[in-house]
Amino acid sequence: MQLVFSPLAERDLEAIGDYIARDNPRRALRFIVGLRAQCVQLAATPQAYRQCPELGDGIRSCAYGNYVIFFLVEGVAVRIIRVLHGAMDIAGRFSSEQ
Repeated sequence: MQLVFSPLAERDLEAIGDYIARDNPRRALRFIVGLRAQCVQLAATPQAYRQCPELGDGIRSCAYGNYVIFFLVEGVAVRIIRVLHGAMDIAGRFSSEQ
């Protein structure tokens, strides 16, 4: 399947990288590369991941470290919509976007 990152997900990745880079720039780069690799992996079998109906129709999630990747399957594409820290008010983030 094709993999697409929403503008909001791209901003999430940039913010995560910037946060980690404050302490360790190399670690930040490795983490973001690994996170993107996880996105490629989930795009291969998106139906294997947990549905999150409380966040919206069709939204699924995949954990990566302390972060959660949220995505939608749209035809032949997987759209990464958000990447959020698991300790955040995730439902609040999604409800404020609607």
